[in-house]
Amino acid sequence: MPNPPLSRRLTLLALLPALIIATLVSACGGDGGGDIQEPKPVTAVTVTAPNTSIQVGQTVQLAATAQDADGAAVEGRAFDWSTLDAAVASVSPAGLVTGLAEGQVEIRATTEGVTGSIVIAIAAAPPVGPVILGLQLIASGLDFPLYLTSPPGDDRLFVVEKAGAIRVIKGGAVLATPFLDLRAKVMSDGGEQGLLGLAFAPDYASSGRFFVHYNDVSGDNRVSVLRVSSDPDRADPASEASVLAVPQPGVAHNGGQLLFGPDGFLYIGLGDGDDNDHGHGQSLADLFASILRIDVASGTPYAVPPDNPFVGVTGARPEVWSYGFRNPWRFSFDRATGDLYIGDVGESRWEEVDNASASAGAGRGVNYGWSVMEGQHCFRGEQCDQTGLTPPVVEYPHTDGCAVTSGYVYRGAAIPALQGTYFYADYCLGWVRSFRMEGGLAVERTDWPALRPGGHVTSFGEDVTGELYLLTEQGGVFKIVPGS
Repeated sequence: MPNPPLSRRLTLLALLPALIIATLVSACGGDGGGDIQEPKPVTAVTVTAPNTSIQVGQTVQLAATAQDADGAAVEGRAFDWSTLDAAVASVSPAGLVTGLAEGQVEIRATTEGVTGSIVIAIAAAPPVGPVILGLQLIASGLDFPLYLTSPPGDDRLFVVEKAGAIRVIKGGAVLATPFLDLRAKVMSDGGEQGLLGLAFAPDYASSGRFFVHYNDVSGDNRVSVLRVSSDPDRADPASEASVLAVPQPGVAHNGGQLLFGPDGFLYIGLGDGDDNDHGHGQSLADLFASILRIDVASGTPYAVPPDNPFVGVTGARPEVWSYGFRNPWRFSFDRATGDLYIGDVGESRWEEVDNASASAGAGRGVNYGWSVMEGQHCFRGEQCDQTGLTPPVVEYPHTDGCAVTSGYVYRGAAIPALQGTYFYADYCLGWVRSFRMEGGLAVERTDWPALRPGGHVTSFGEDVTGELYLLTEQGGVFKIVPGS
């Protein structure tokens, strides 16, 4: 075949790079499948709320959605929340608004430099009158329920069963199929073993991530992360990935609480690991007898927040947030103030409730005393060195119960007079009591005979609106409601 003229050959050489690129594009699927699409920039942010009017002391959970220029939702965006009048209402990093004073306030959510907003009206709280409470049976026949919670912005109730299943209460009924069934992986033979905790990620609506805390078949404490499936009422069990595993020296004092704090970090409660103290309570060299604080936003499997109190301390585990516990079975943050409340189960004589205000660090680096102290008392005699130890705000003797079940500060709308009231119970005797914190002291201590459910109280629960629930070993789920 004869060669083309020189001018034509030069033209062909000049076109070769373009021809090569075109061939590669064609081989990769041209304009269609196979290309990696760059995410579109955010051009608008929409902020929504279940209601735009609340009373002083009440809360409302906001949601933010990012959109592109076509109006389509842009997933996976984190938002910075702010209030234009901090005297009228505060807003948490997760978008939870708390009414502080009568008035109107604009709440903003910003991502990628784009801001959306909503106006929330705050009304004065009604005058406080006599408070009468009662219990409303929500569900029965559950298998040893241990915990109840809801994903952010979701009105379903998720109930943890000791043997390893998570059940969903939806539309007032328990769904027949569990949300998650880990019974083949969970050791629940011991009285304090089982599936112990559940926490939904703050961005659960977009990420589908949630965390569980359980004793595995070896009896060890394990925290795992999973994702929801395409069915919102079913998790994907194959998605489980380990976050933290702690070999357990005994069958008791496992802790079990999991929750996300106002700062967006995951808090994990671990007991001292056995029926007999082995020095874990006053040791920072291990994770036992502590509340841990970790960052799970990036995954793989977690990071330690740089402001944790023992970061860089020789011989200390940097995950530790607070320590000196025997068994912090349940603890919670006040969703309005960020104050931390902890119920620590005692050994032989005393049960205790600890409190750490947000203004004082919400428990950062605090030593709560076990096993030097049990409650406000020296554990091994009449004298002990209490230097650096923080006593509880409430204690009660074993003549009055056997194991404290910590609850929540009430922040719902159904019973305005109870705003700021913290509830707790005793597992054995089944009574329910409350107090308010004022000036660092527990005041207005109240016993509520009408809230005795007639069984062993295993846990309290809190729904998305701040209403409170009681769970019993006998399988009942009760809602605290106004009485008559």
